[in-house]
Amino acid sequence: MFRNYYLLIIPLKALGFFFAFFSFISYFENLFLGYAMKDKPHSRRFFLKTSMAFAAWAAVPSTAKGFYVDKEELKMMYPLKISINKKIYNLPADTRTTLLDLLREKLDLTGTKKGCDHGQCGACTVHINGERVLSCLTLAATVHEAEVTTIEGLANGDQLHPMQEAFMECDGFQCGYCTPGQIMSAVACVNEGRTGSVEEIKEFMSGNLCRCGAYNGIVQSILKVAQA
Repeated sequence: MFRNYYLLIIPLKALGFFFAFFSFISYFENLFLGYAMKDKPHSRRFFLKTSMAFAAWAAVPSTAKGFYVDKEELKMMYPLKISINKKIYNLPADTRTTLLDLLREKLDLTGTKKGCDHGQCGACTVHINGERVLSCLTLAATVHEAEVTTIEGLANGDQLHPMQEAFMECDGFQCGYCTPGQIMSAVACVNEGRTGSVEEIKEFMSGNLCRCGAYNGIVQSILKVAQA
């Protein structure tokens, strides 16, 4: 946001010099003419305060570098090799970039959603080497040479994954925003054998929030796939 100051600094510096010059002239005008007219509207204190204030403002640096450190100078790029949905990517990644931002901003895989961005809603769930993780809390640099699966990689061509079909048949979603994360967690739930009871499923899925309240359909979807 500090970059916006750059457009204001030049005119404000000119304004500062103008007021400093005006206060200087005004003071000496009253100094030499005011005594003769017995009128002293401006005191020496007024002159000092005004000129010092505007002179200080006029001294503001004329480049934005005085206000901020350019983020580009802080970047450290890491040569990342990663397999996403069985496709190999070799790309430089900022060491501060999360896996979620890499997927969405760099690779245009926007199926993985950014919800809370604090690891509390589960909308960003993906699989890394077969295990579910929260991509918003995972630095991209830590998944070097790992196998990442996103919601885009579940289907086999035009053939949907059984969990995707179950969500459609059991009304496991409404608005759909949390659905990619719900499905990724649901697949992990079945793969890890955590479907012994409805309570066990709910406990496993508790990290995935659905503001539409489609929890019954989600549980039914998981049971349907687990019992198939």
